[in-house]
Amino acid sequence: MQQKSKLFLQALKYSIPHLGKCMQKEHLNHCNFTDRYYHRIKLKKYHLTKCLQNKPRISELARNIPSRNFSCKNFLSSKQENEKPLSENMDAFEKVRAKLETQPQEEYEIINAEIKHGGFVYYQEGCCLVRSKDEEADNDNYEVLFNLEELKLEQPFIDCIRVAPDEKYVAAKIRTEDSEASTCIVVKLSDQPVMEASFPNVSSFEWVKDEEDEDVLFYTFQRNLRCHDVYRATFGDNKRNERFYTEKDPSFFVFLYLTKDSRFLTMNIMSKTTSEVWLIDGLSPWDPPVLIQKRIHGVLYYVEHRDDELYILTNVGEPTEFKLMRTAADTPAIMNWDLFFTMKRNTKVVDLDMFKDHCVLFLKHSNLLYVNVIGLADDSVRSLKLPPWACGFIIDTNSDPKNCPFQLCSPIRPPKYYTYKFAEGKLFEETGHEDPITKTSRVLRMEAKSKDGKLVPMTVFHKTDSEDLQKKPLLVQVYGAYGMDLKMNFRPERRVLVDDGWILAYCHVRGGGELGLQWHADGRLTKKLNGLADLEACIKTLHDQGFSQPSLTALTAFSAGGVLVGALCNSSPELLRAVTLEAPFLDVLNTMMDTTLPLTLEELEEWGNPSSDEKHKNYIKRYCPCQNIKPQHYPSIHITAYENDERVPLKGIVNYTEKLKEAIAEHTKDSGEGYQVPNIILDIQPGGNHVIEDSHKKLPVSGNCNVEKEMAPHSSTLAWKIPRTEEPGGLQSMESLRVGHD
Repeated sequence: MQQKSKLFLQALKYSIPHLGKCMQKEHLNHCNFTDRYYHRIKLKKYHLTKCLQNKPRISELARNIPSRNFSCKNFLSSKQENEKPLSENMDAFEKVRAKLETQPQEEYEIINAEIKHGGFVYYQEGCCLVRSKDEEADNDNYEVLFNLEELKLEQPFIDCIRVAPDEKYVAAKIRTEDSEASTCIVVKLSDQPVMEASFPNVSSFEWVKDEEDEDVLFYTFQRNLRCHDVYRATFGDNKRNERFYTEKDPSFFVFLYLTKDSRFLTMNIMSKTTSEVWLIDGLSPWDPPVLIQKRIHGVLYYVEHRDDELYILTNVGEPTEFKLMRTAADTPAIMNWDLFFTMKRNTKVVDLDMFKDHCVLFLKHSNLLYVNVIGLADDSVRSLKLPPWACGFIIDTNSDPKNCPFQLCSPIRPPKYYTYKFAEGKLFEETGHEDPITKTSRVLRMEAKSKDGKLVPMTVFHKTDSEDLQKKPLLVQVYGAYGMDLKMNFRPERRVLVDDGWILAYCHVRGGGELGLQWHADGRLTKKLNGLADLEACIKTLHDQGFSQPSLTALTAFSAGGVLVGALCNSSPELLRAVTLEAPFLDVLNTMMDTTLPLTLEELEEWGNPSSDEKHKNYIKRYCPCQNIKPQHYPSIHITAYENDERVPLKGIVNYTEKLKEAIAEHTKDSGEGYQVPNIILDIQPGGNHVIEDSHKKLPVSGNCNVEKEMAPHSSTLAWKIPRTEEPGGLQSMESLRVGHD
């Protein structure tokens, strides 16, 4: 329980500094499937008061961190702001702290790797891998299987757990928050549990049992952010460890997934646009794998199994959106695939779950969430429209064939449990008090018309009792790459912003995946400028509809979202007052021309190949943030970068910042007296490895800068069955085949 409390407090500790005033201190598709990297992982809920027992007050923890904060008064002029006494700033901070501290306890949840197998539950307790009897899982009565401190890692945590079929062994993947490198340890479950083996740099792993009842562990080895090698290992008296497969094409990577019925281990080999799947017999793992369909450029497919039939989600055929097909397991090739279910246009397949007699599809259609329940006995389909406030799914995988549980959430509303019961044919909602945010705030589904007439969806949140929205501060968030949806999961600081009078706007521009595969295709390669046009149209539409104004507008993005934000700052800086970027991708041209970087070859299908294709090179030059800086007025920009980031090279961020400051200095020379020079702040964090936007732990800021003027708020693969290589640290939506410079 101490470790759970610690993780919870860390989440608040690194969130709260983003919520006060900032004037005193500066301080990784095509279909977003819920992350089955956390297959069979359960959300555990803990009350706020329980987590705070015997711990320092939140305010005490927060004050130990240099302030990098914001509130709706952030946009006051520097003269006005500097006239405010320090006590007023502290009062504002205390208000925010109090709001977080007094929110309903049920809003706070800690995500823990947990797996049930047989009569036991396996999970992390403190610094240990433990197990307890299923009925005692919420008590403190458990058996320690392994002490994570033996690995000599700083603040290690368990990322994923797998138990061998007969419970002779358990494997757990362990890592730290500031590194993507993971260690897989295998523990023998005897009277005195002992660590049997340890494998470095493991990405995905699964157990199967062979004909002689021997447990076999298959795992993928990750080198330089690439997973090309598959190994299989046995333990005990017949110990062996051998390489099973190596992918030769550097633009592809490999991921393992065990079908829900454990009948087959699937070896998924995929790039951004193409996939190939091999079946490893779960009963005869030493037999050669069976190829389902050889890779065809542009064809994606993903496989589940039930009753000797394969259910295949694929984009083959017209239209090039996902559709569900099926075939006999012994005739898996593409010519035998029969169309089983088609999706409506503008539909995003978020996830698929297979049950004994039903297939459940989690969908997003026209930016609203749906669940389709398909009866496999009679091919019946029941479509359920979910509450309009819901923006994201959290899928609770379980082995109960009678129920399909899941959760719904939004950026300002914590997850709420729902269960579809197959026998009743009804969706049941978790009972309890109604979240007060439903009465004090509004969620609006809007559309902006882009230059080419395309309608771009937006999701907007604001207080219901807000008067004169044009005078309220606006925080816009965008991503628009890799076919990934803009993240809409719950974040307490976003909720506090709305309570504090902010308008939050999420712009679902082309290049993302919100409206299906074509939405991504229309915003990549030589169509990347569509995403920029969409973003500009969204912000202008918001202003035209009476939501804030340019002098009160901040724009925030993470990683690859920095491309569109940086491009907008170059082309239409008058739309913004301030910008915050975290680990942003800003130097697209030079990065994509450097093939020595780990992910450049994988990224060619998203950004193009400027080294060999002059058309791609010239097109990238048109929008690349670093290539289009010019002497003009820019919004204030705060950039957080990480010293050891392998995905977004620090060199590119530093180069961008230096060029931007030079351009601003040149523009300032020609500006009249009284010109307010924008702040350009680069906050380089020590360590870190592309630290994740929603990670429960964020590195503290360095505190080596001094903000004297306005600064913006700091924002703080097909992925079904595919792990997010970029976004660990919780049960997240799986939003790309492989996240690269994101």
